[in-house]
Amino acid sequence: MSAALLTLPADLRHDNAALCLAQLQSQIRNSTQQVLEIQAGQLSNFDSSALAVLLGCRREAESLSKSLKFKQFPAKLRELALLYGVSELLVESA
Repeated sequence: MSAALLTLPADLRHDNAALCLAQLQSQIRNSTQQVLEIQAGQLSNFDSSALAVLLGCRREAESLSKSLKFKQFPAKLRELALLYGVSELLVESA
C-alpha cells in the first residue's frame, strides 16, 4: 500500500507555521489514503514551531483514524524534539 506524500517546506518558523499547518491538515483530511507520510528532508530553516506543526498533523491524522509516518528529519529537528520531550510522539519510520 502506498502512502500519500506530504512535504514540509524548507523554511518553517513561527511566521508561516499556522499557514503550513492548515495546508497540511487540509491535505490529510482530503487524502483518500489511510497512510500518509510527511517528509522533512527539505527543512533547513526552522524553530520549535516545526514541532507544533508536526504534532498538529499527527492529531489530525489520528482524529481521522489515519496512519502518519515521519521521514527524513534533519538532525537538529530530532535534537529539538528530544529537548521539548516530544521525540516519542514523532518517531521516524524506516
